Amino acid sequence: MAEQAKVPAIRFAGFTDPWEQRKASEVFQIVDDRGHPTLPVLSATQNQGMIYRDDSGRYIGHDESNEIGYKRVLPGDFVVHLRSFQGGFAHSQYEGITSPAYTVFRAKEPTSHSDRFWKHWFMSEHFIAGLSTVTYGIRDGRSISVDEFMNTFLAFPAVEEQAAISRLFDYLDDLITLHQRKYDKLVIFKKSMLEKMFPKDGESVPEIRFAGFTDPWEQRKFGDCFEFLKSNTLSRAGLNGENGTARNVHYGDILIKFGDCLDGERSDLPFITDDTVLPKYAGSILREGDVIFADTAEDETAGKCVELRKLPKEPTISGLHTIPARPRFPFGTGYLGHYLNSDAYHRQLLPLMQGIKVISVSKAALQDTQVRFPGLSEQSAIGAALNEIDSLITLHQRKLELLQNIKKSLLDKMFV
Repeated sequence: MAEQAKVPAIRFAGFTDPWEQRKASEVFQIVDDRGHPTLPVLSATQNQGMIYRDDSGRYIGHDESNEIGYKRVLPGDFVVHLRSFQGGFAHSQYEGITSPAYTVFRAKEPTSHSDRFWKHWFMSEHFIAGLSTVTYGIRDGRSISVDEFMNTFLAFPAVEEQAAISRLFDYLDDLITLHQRKYDKLVIFKKSMLEKMFPKDGESVPEIRFAGFTDPWEQRKFGDCFEFLKSNTLSRAGLNGENGTARNVHYGDILIKFGDCLDGERSDLPFITDDTVLPKYAGSILREGDVIFADTAEDETAGKCVELRKLPKEPTISGLHTIPARPRFPFGTGYLGHYLNSDAYHRQLLPLMQGIKVISVSKAALQDTQVRFPGLSEQSAIGAALNEIDSLITLHQRKLELLQNIKKSLLDKMFV
């Protein structure tokens, strides 16, 4: 952590004084206050700072008789824990005690420093990257040299500007937490709906249905419902993001990037660099309603599927390690994408998967699986409902990513 500029790129109006620059040892002091065994025990976390051990959600074995030797932590203190080089210094908003293996420090002049200002800076990627100069050990065994940290230089403004900066980042953190919770709840809600909107083994109707639908569901072999198309063997090296006469669906994107249904107009499908490839697959150019399986993965996500809804203006073909299939008769929009990725269907593939390090699913395995579906109108209703949940999940995911990017940018520009 070399000496840095004394004025950040972005400041609140009204603050013009240069930032002070001092050694950490002039700003902070190490404290070692023991003999408080009746205080609650605190645990260090990567992203939440210090939390009550009982709230950690995991059992941590300990000898209560040793807690007289635990170190006292006050609200506003920081704790250097064993993996601090990865997650910054753990800030505490609670009073409690923590492991004697940890180092506790606090501001020498609390009225001149906002602990929350330092909390945000200590958790920033820029600060954490700078910790590489004061860590020792190898990989996950690395620890922070507190003595070396205390000899590094830190820059900071007057406490009023610190408070203004910390309020902004507290607000951003609240928004990020809000959208993270909404996103998590929607993901759980969708999982529940997928379990309840398709029939369980041995049942002819699902647990939840839309009003007005009462007929039993139909069941047919996959091979009776779909015909297979050809796929190419192009690796990423044969694709590009700029131009070409044809597009390609890569298995890695199905596994990681795409949801159950793919809007090809908006998904930035890669182009095929070699223009001579497309004519070889003239009979397998993809259409709306086709489904594509990723036939290999490192785990049981092998067999993940995407239903094509809308396609780019360029012809599109299916790529390496994919199994494209075309319905032999119409299905409701969105139904297949959600159903073929649900546990109700996917668990049929699990005993058919092959491999150890890399798991694969074959066309032959798919051929004999059972596909279950209601009438066309009910299929469309199911597809529309699950698509709407997906849209909400995507909305909160994008807001979450935007807020995280805003915070990262401001951390880079509002500290020095």
